[in-house]
Amino acid sequence: MKAHALDPTPVKAAAINFSFYYGTFQALKDVNLPIQEKRVTALIGPSGCGKSTLLRSFNRMHDLYPGNRYEGDIRLYPDNTNILDPRVDPIEVRMRIGMVFQKPNPFPKSIYENVAYGLRLRGAKSRSMLDERVEVALRDAALWAEVKDRLQAQAMTLSGGQQQRLCIARCLATDPEILLFDEPTSALDPIATASIEELISQLRARVTILIVTHNMQQAARVSDYTAYMYIGELIEHGQTNQIFLKPTQQATEDYITGRFG
Repeated sequence: MKAHALDPTPVKAAAINFSFYYGTFQALKDVNLPIQEKRVTALIGPSGCGKSTLLRSFNRMHDLYPGNRYEGDIRLYPDNTNILDPRVDPIEVRMRIGMVFQKPNPFPKSIYENVAYGLRLRGAKSRSMLDERVEVALRDAALWAEVKDRLQAQAMTLSGGQQQRLCIARCLATDPEILLFDEPTSALDPIATASIEELISQLRARVTILIVTHNMQQAARVSDYTAYMYIGELIEHGQTNQIFLKPTQQATEDYITGRFG
């Protein structure tokens, strides 16, 4: 892995000598990737290269399926916790590291209860506190003005773009340190896509973001850092301008210029 001209921003998390196996198949091979604090890092590469596999490792999603195995560390700073340590509760990891999926996945509950879900999971019972946190999360997800008069309506009544922003609000309600986005706009129209991208740009001021995208233009628009992956390996990582304008690896240049993939 080569990284160039990285700014002095603290590292919030890092994959260190990290490998991942689906049963006997090795999907990720010795990945070393720092995630800068309060910056957006984009993972790009052809389909099947391991982008989503790496992303989902950051909040232990693979624990949900038998036969999956991690090797190496994923460390969360400043407490230097290896979140893959079996003694670390994956539920607590998912509170600290929220995830937004490719397709909006609101719970079959009201708009209010979707956002309050994680808070209730943490034992919050005060109605006034829940009301306040729900409103703040919906405001932070740029959704409050559209739903404030129908918080008890079913989440499924929202449009696709609104549902995705609701899922972002659900993550933000528990005050996560990192947000993971797995191709968050691939199921949305161009207008909804633009609103999610704008939201990501605003959120970087308060939370660290790691995004998988198949859209290189999107990576160039929203990210501060870009990592190019190929067949389970991290080929190159650096500031987005450097990766897109002057990559150090021929494989990265071939992919970005469309000569491959």
